[in-house]
Amino acid sequence: MTLHVLDIESRDVTAEALGLVVNAETPRPLAELTITHGDDRVTLAVLGASHAVTASAAGSRITEQVSCDAVQAGGRPLPISDSASGYRFHSTTDTVDRTHLEQTADWLRRQATEVDGWICGAFPGDHTALTALTAAKDSGGWVWQTWHLYPGDKGGVIVKTRSRWQP
Repeated sequence: MTLHVLDIESRDVTAEALGLVVNAETPRPLAELTITHGDDRVTLAVLGASHAVTASAAGSRITEQVSCDAVQAGGRPLPISDSASGYRFHSTTDTVDRTHLEQTADWLRRQATEVDGWICGAFPGDHTALTALTAAKDSGGWVWQTWHLYPGDKGGVIVKTRSRWQP
């Protein structure tokens, strides 16, 4: 149960700048949460440029970074879906009104403060500027979800991702 109120501006300011890179070195996080299950583990990290996940299971390891730095790190612009040996990724990007953005931000904050396996980074300037992640063990691998909230004048954009990895 982890809500981090960060004292640093987000480097990620638009959903359009996001990219995905898999199995690259991950940047130093602003906040992180590690979940273990036996010898397997997943680390959920809030970055100044969105998120990174490092998962290990059955002696294998994978990293995922969704950020404005991902393309420059060897990735590509954020896809709707991606897959590779045992890895599945899906993303959605929705433009929402202010009420929906605030309700989502409130729900994510509650999840991070009340439910195990959640981390949320809150950025200064607007209480809806958040990055949130959660993960769970899944059939020999891991499944994780993320939310990136970008507030605007009349509403905002919510980018959601869901990943599943089974080595």
